Amino acid sequence: MIEARIKSVQCISPAGLHQMSYKEWGDEANPRVLVCAHGVTRVGDDFDNLARALAGRYRVVAPDVVGRGRSGRLRNPQFYRVPQYVSDMVTLIARVTANSGSGGVDWFGTSMGGLIGIALASLPDTPVRKLVLNDIGPTLDPAALLRIGDYIGQDLRFPTFDAAARFVREVSQSFGEHSEDEWHKLASDVLRQESDGQWVRHYDMGLALPFRSATPESAQADEAMLWAAYDAIRCPTLLVRGEHSDLLSRETAAIMAGRGPRASLVEIANVGHAPTFIHDDQIAIARQFLIGT
Repeated sequence: MIEARIKSVQCISPAGLHQMSYKEWGDEANPRVLVCAHGVTRVGDDFDNLARALAGRYRVVAPDVVGRGRSGRLRNPQFYRVPQYVSDMVTLIARVTANSGSGGVDWFGTSMGGLIGIALASLPDTPVRKLVLNDIGPTLDPAALLRIGDYIGQDLRFPTFDAAARFVREVSQSFGEHSEDEWHKLASDVLRQESDGQWVRHYDMGLALPFRSATPESAQADEAMLWAAYDAIRCPTLLVRGEHSDLLSRETAAIMAGRGPRASLVEIANVGHAPTFIHDDQIAIARQFLIGT
């Protein structure tokens, strides 16, 4: 089995320096780089299967976005927003492409990771050459955002791993059908045991602060900026939608296929928000777009 290397890079926010951890698969000398960015409470480990499947063609890099997993925490949680994440990714890309000559990467972003990808791909002289957006777009369902914000902000503690894993599974049912082993991994990747024996989710509770401080006016402004960013994208783009997604509507997906980069659209049956790309049939969708048959 192909094993990952765990590394880190130092990044900066207006509040100071922080470390961002990332997993890396494949030949370190391979100039062809794929960056995989996870959802709001997930970690880079989500891409283990996808990375192993593509490591023969890519050097695959999957960061734990700041505030999650092995990465550091921000001193000011108000900076847990897309502009900070884009800044961190620019630093990461500079690190992993330093010896490649091109400085370019392909990007696979799930949910929040897709929003980071939209922002980064929209910039002049962007390093993003191909973009995969996994169940995310510029228009976000308000009810779904409220659900996510409530979920993030619950400082829950569990007496056993099994109890914590049951909770993760219950709130992740929209991921679709998975085996018992797969559910175990999806839970263990985002849980950690504290010194008192309690199990907690592996992220900074401060992530909820930007959600709680949002207003209808700020949400409207954010959506307008996201659509402007999406319309500025020029690279080939694939949009993947879960059939039952409550975050990316079928109507928004259709609009995205007709404007901006005119994303190719694939809908995955029997899945909500968001497809995990653990299974071979989903991995094949990414492989076809990124490297062909």
